[in-house]
Amino acid sequence: MTLRPVAPAGPDDPFAEVGDPFLAVTDQRRCLLAVAGAHEYDEARTIGLFHVTDRARRRRLLTTDSPVHAMAFHPALPLLAVGTGEYDGGYHFLGELLLVDLESGTVRSLIAGDFGRQVLGLEWLNDHDLRILLAPHDDFGDEAKAHVEGHVAVVSRADWSTVGAESLTERHLTGPRVPAPRPDGREAARRLVDRLRTPPTRQHHR
Repeated sequence: MTLRPVAPAGPDDPFAEVGDPFLAVTDQRRCLLAVAGAHEYDEARTIGLFHVTDRARRRRLLTTDSPVHAMAFHPALPLLAVGTGEYDGGYHFLGELLLVDLESGTVRSLIAGDFGRQVLGLEWLNDHDLRILLAPHDDFGDEAKAHVEGHVAVVSRADWSTVGAESLTERHLTGPRVPAPRPDGREAARRLVDRLRTPPTRQHHR
């Protein structure tokens, strides 16, 4: 598939500092938008948080150590879950599960340990349960399947706003192995951002 380049950002473009959009998720109830983008030849490591009404206004700009693969707004609390990670080129899939407080801008990395896990997918099932799709720990002896499969786990917390950093251990992230395609969200993200860059002209009726 051929992807068209994003038009150069103008001085009033709220998306300019995000870079090339790779992934975008919305919370229509609260008029919120999160866009993960990349600069030049890098992968998506910049996240812009926006409030969207008739036009987008940026609220926060964050950077991550590893490429972003998944984002999901909490259904009720002012929180954004972010999944990152990458293959280290040897054996391991490393990454983080980040929880962003949309009001304060603070970020907590939830997975314990020095290397974490690559997080491929996130879905809030309700206010308390977060479904997490993770890459395997490594591809040692399993190279063919490790890059197309993963493990799914559901983590439950009574109040996610109080969850501490590095509080999720391996026992919380253990789950069955399932097919885990790595979808490319760039085209959908670019279409959404382009539409918000040029909001529809209001019609004035006489």
